[in-house]
Amino acid sequence: MTSKIFIAALLCISGLATAQDKISISSFGAAPNTFKDATTGVQRAIAACKGKPGAVLSFEKGRYDFYPDSAVRKEYFISNTSSEKEVPVKTKTIGLFFENFNGLTIEGNGAEFVFHGKMTTWVFDHCENITMHGISVDFERPSMSEMTIQDIKPDMVTAVVHPDSRFAIINGRLEWHGEKWGMSIFHAVLADTAKGLNTYSSWTPFYKSKATLVSPGIVQFSGDFSGFKASPGNIFTVRDGIRDQVGAFINHCKNVRLENINMRYMHGLGIVSQFSENLDYRRIQVKPAPGSGRAIAAFADGMHFSGCKGHIEVTDSEFKGLHDDPINVHGTHLVVTEKVSPRVLRLRFMHHQTYGFPAFFAQDSVMFLRSATLQGYGMGRVSTAKMISEREMEITLDKNIPEQLQKGDCLENITWTPSLTVRNCRFEAVNTRGLLVTTRKPVLIENNTFYRTGMHAILIADDATSWFESGPVTDVTIRGNTFEGCGYNLGGGNYVIAISPENHELVSKFTVHRNIRIENNRFIIYDYPVLTAKSTKNLVFTGNRITWTNDFRQPEAAPRAAFSLEACEAVRISGNNFDVPFKPSVTLKNMTGKELKSDLATVSAKP
Repeated sequence: MTSKIFIAALLCISGLATAQDKISISSFGAAPNTFKDATTGVQRAIAACKGKPGAVLSFEKGRYDFYPDSAVRKEYFISNTSSEKEVPVKTKTIGLFFENFNGLTIEGNGAEFVFHGKMTTWVFDHCENITMHGISVDFERPSMSEMTIQDIKPDMVTAVVHPDSRFAIINGRLEWHGEKWGMSIFHAVLADTAKGLNTYSSWTPFYKSKATLVSPGIVQFSGDFSGFKASPGNIFTVRDGIRDQVGAFINHCKNVRLENINMRYMHGLGIVSQFSENLDYRRIQVKPAPGSGRAIAAFADGMHFSGCKGHIEVTDSEFKGLHDDPINVHGTHLVVTEKVSPRVLRLRFMHHQTYGFPAFFAQDSVMFLRSATLQGYGMGRVSTAKMISEREMEITLDKNIPEQLQKGDCLENITWTPSLTVRNCRFEAVNTRGLLVTTRKPVLIENNTFYRTGMHAILIADDATSWFESGPVTDVTIRGNTFEGCGYNLGGGNYVIAISPENHELVSKFTVHRNIRIENNRFIIYDYPVLTAKSTKNLVFTGNRITWTNDFRQPEAAPRAAFSLEACEAVRISGNNFDVPFKPSVTLKNMTGKELKSDLATVSAKP
């Protein structure tokens, strides 16, 4: 389904809804601005929409509060969230729960949903043709604690705690707490809001210091701060590391549209879409509310797409103030642990935070590959698939397994791989990457702004030994984007764009990624690196403008090549405009100059 057809289908659904049942939340006792728990009333209204294709669930403008006491509770295993040790029981506490709906519009009209405790804000489970628009989401007490550094000395720090960040000083130590939760693991990021830089930090010197309340909301910490790097005005942000909930969850759904939605804070991984098809997300803001004084809007990722298919479109959206990646699109490699019979395999989830959900289904096409090289060597089709434990699956194929199969090889589900468009979006105030994508379907990244992302603005990876996030890309266009001051958290590896598959063994004349075009973009850099690529074929970098900035960070390393290529084929780097105070060059490793067409100087990497 093309993007235009998909959008037309959603518009038809919305038009149908106006002619069908319109169900008001207020009719079920959930009035706005009462500060009472609206959860039960909203769930009754949701139930009233069941079996009414085209129904509209309508909210009046105003604030609605959702508490965990009366929330829906259901077990979900969600990609990239938590291990058995971190969260043994995967029960999610859900504010708005939609299951088995077909043809529903949730009409927010500017409503504000405020959640209490640690909750998953909403779930769409096995829904089709569903639209949500016109809402804002926030938490009464975000699980992110924030304080502004007022004064800093080698033996003392004074900080102003944000009013939304509750704390107590017990036996001379500051303890963060919320609604029925405390903190025991501390993940800290320092936000320099004046410069737009978010860097990793540490709670350790504060944890070891003596805390004193010197006036309401102002705390003085006495201890060893000689190694603490910060400046007055910086905002210190800290959270627990456990992803026990997600911001929202879209599970096994089809034709979902999110529009004009403001995620002012999300606890957990973010908006997670898992094994869903045709997703259209427009005008989504993942950023703190104006005037809130908060720096962080997302506990971890902004949008996470795992094992989806059809077309994903993210347009006209903003991501500002996240503790992890704004957008991540990938599948999951499972490792072959046993060949049970000529057509039956046992597979295992390997990453500690990803497991427990079916990753293969009957009629799915699969690719066999070596984990060390990421090279595919055979395909098959699934006849049956079943979970045999939380970590293991057993699948039966419609033909015999390739003879060259080895224990430790991986299987990728190539049916559940989406095409992707990310257009007219802004990524900023994030200490990690801007956009991660590994999918073999067409990808268009167009007219976006990546402003001072702490790591690569765009990362194209693929691995079968660490995160096990699949797979190769085959058709990627990156054009018309602006990249400014990206990569400052990466030291010497601070390339703006990284094409970095984790293949630990190189196979001559066999690349991992192919057909990547980086055209007509603007790169505003503060250091030498622009692009790194490994095991990539048909890579084009042309028509780009690269300029220099001195306004926030000077180079910290010796001059080096702007482009680093390893084991690549058929690369063209030419026709670009460089307005920089150095002569750009290309470093080659494990490849010859015959594979590169360039108007820049080339050098061979040292062994």
